[in-house]
Order: sequence, then structure tokens, then C-alpha cells
Amino acid sequence: MSRKKRVFDIDLPEDEAPAPVAVATAEPARRGPMASAIAENAEAVKARKSAAEAIREENDALAHEFVALREAGQVVQTVPLDRVFTTMLVRDRIPGEDPELADLVTSIRELGLSNPIRVMPRPDGTGYELVQGFRRLTAYRTLQAEHGGGWEEIPALVMPGEPDIGGLYRRMVDENVIRKDLSFAEMAYAAQNYAAEPGTEARDLAEAVAALFQSAPYSKRSYIRSFAYLLDRLSGVLMYPTEIPRALGVALAREIKERPEIVAQIKEAFDGWDNRSILQEQEVLRRFTGQEDAEAEVPVAARPAKAAGQGTRTKTTFHISSRAGQVKCTASPGRLEIKVARDFSSIERARLERAIASLIDGLG
Repeated sequence: MSRKKRVFDIDLPEDEAPAPVAVATAEPARRGPMASAIAENAEAVKARKSAAEAIREENDALAHEFVALREAGQVVQTVPLDRVFTTMLVRDRIPGEDPELADLVTSIRELGLSNPIRVMPRPDGTGYELVQGFRRLTAYRTLQAEHGGGWEEIPALVMPGEPDIGGLYRRMVDENVIRKDLSFAEMAYAAQNYAAEPGTEARDLAEAVAALFQSAPYSKRSYIRSFAYLLDRLSGVLMYPTEIPRALGVALAREIKERPEIVAQIKEAFDGWDNRSILQEQEVLRRFTGQEDAEAEVPVAARPAKAAGQGTRTKTTFHISSRAGQVKCTASPGRLEIKVARDFSSIERARLERAIASLIDGLG
């Protein structure tokens, strides 16, 4: 006998969704000590690589900047002292004694060179040509001659480009003019050399003064032209041209233009008088400008006595250029003195004797 299944009616709400069934999730797997160490090391390597790349980029930028500054002549370098030449330009310093050179030598020896010289490569590749710093170079050569080792190189700024004679002259003069370190005679001397230099565009002295002293007022350029005229007319006569005051030099140049015959009189007044002082030379010059009594005479006792059979001059001083630099020569009865920045004691005696004998024999 079969049983009947019972059916029950269950009413479910139509608007309600069935409750979600919670599903258990597994916890994330923990890293082991080795995995953590590997991950941290990878991050550190990546950080170091980024830092190294940043440093490399910065170094490259600094290197390019350094090369650019050096090529522009703005990086101080040391150059061999014996490879710095002074032959391309006629220096604005009138040859003669420099009373302040000893102080500069002492300062460099004790404190060093605070302002490097400025040079440029010579076209023939043999070294460097001096542009600015003649006194500093002379001081270094003096120190090398006195002390030898330790002074073989000098700090310098090396200018780039091809030599521009006109520009080099302007640089040389401009440095000293800005420092007010040139006398009117030296400025006139520089203008004369600039005008005589074929490599410049100056056709005469006036154009040379205008080119070299562009920033100077007209009155100063006029004074320089007067001194240039004075040096031209009294070439080889004056012993202390750099000590002539502006007013005296301008007045004397004016007098010579108006009375050219006084040139011979001035030469006669100084003939054979090589031991005169700066003050005595200026006193004589003032006589020809009317700045003092024209009848005033320089004391006879100040003049040198002439020995029988001797010429009118008792001493002759001149400068020449050599491979060792400027050479000062002083010749007097029984005495010949040569001054140059070189250590003659380092020369072999036999060679030195032969050179001196050849010199004396060559003089006849």
C-alpha cells in the first residue's frame, strides 16, 4: 500500500534577496626572512643606482662647465716661467729701475701671488706670450734667480683665440690705467708703440691715443699726446721721464713747439751729467718753461768731473731683450754690469769664462 506525499505551501517574500553566504578567505602568506632581505637589497641597489646616475650627471655638467671656463681663460693654471715670453708687445713700462719691484718681490715671497698674470698661446706653439702682469712676471723671475727651486711656474690665466695685436695692447694698458699705475710718460710711451705697430689700425699718434684710452676724458688724452711729443723730441736725453709732473710735461711740450731751438739747449744742459737726481733734472726742465728764474743754475758741484782723455759721459745705461728676458746693462770706466733674471753661478766655469772672453774680445 503506497503512502501519499504531503506537500506544504511556503510563502517566500518576493522583494527580499537571499542572504549572502559568508565565504571564508585565506590569510596572506607571510614572507620568510630570506625573501624580505632580497626585496630590501633590491630596493637599496635601485636607490644607489639612481644616486650614482645623479652624481654622474652632476659631474659631467661640472666638467663641461670647467672646460668652458678654462677655454674662456677664466681658470687659473700654472705655466712654466721659462715659457712665458714678452716679445710680441712692447711693454707700456719705460725701461729703467723700478723702485717698487723689491716690495712686490717681498710680498709674493711671503704671501704668494694674489693676482695671476694673463697670457695667450704663441702662434708657433713654443709657449705663451704675456698680455698683462709684466711686473709680476719680473718679480717671479727675480725670485727664481735668487732662490732657484720653487719658482719655476707662475699662476696664469690663459686667453683663448688668435692674437689680436690691437686688443692685446688695449688689455695691457687698460689694466695699469684702471689701477692708476702708469705715469703720463708711460701712457705716452705705450701710445707711441701702438702707433708704430703694423698690426694695429692706428695711422698716427692721435688715433693710437684714442684707441688705447677710449674711456679717458679728452683733457687726459691731450696730456698724453703732449708727453708723447715731449718724449719724441727729447729721446735719450731724459733719465727720469716717468717722474715728470703733468703740469711740467705739458708746459715743456708747449714751449718746445713754440721754440724748437730749446731742444738743443736742454740736451746741452744734461750732456755728461749722468749722476743727476730727479729733482735736479726737473729743476733744469723748469728753467725752460719759465716756472722758475731762468738765470738759476744747477750747482756745479752736482756735475761729474771729467777725467783727462775720457768722453763726455761717465756712465751709460741701456736695456736689451734676450731669451732670458730683459737685460739691463751699465757701462762705465773700467766696469761693465749686466743684470738679468738668470743664475750665472749654475753655469760651468769654463763655459762662463769663454763667454766673457768672447764678449770682451768682441768689443775690440
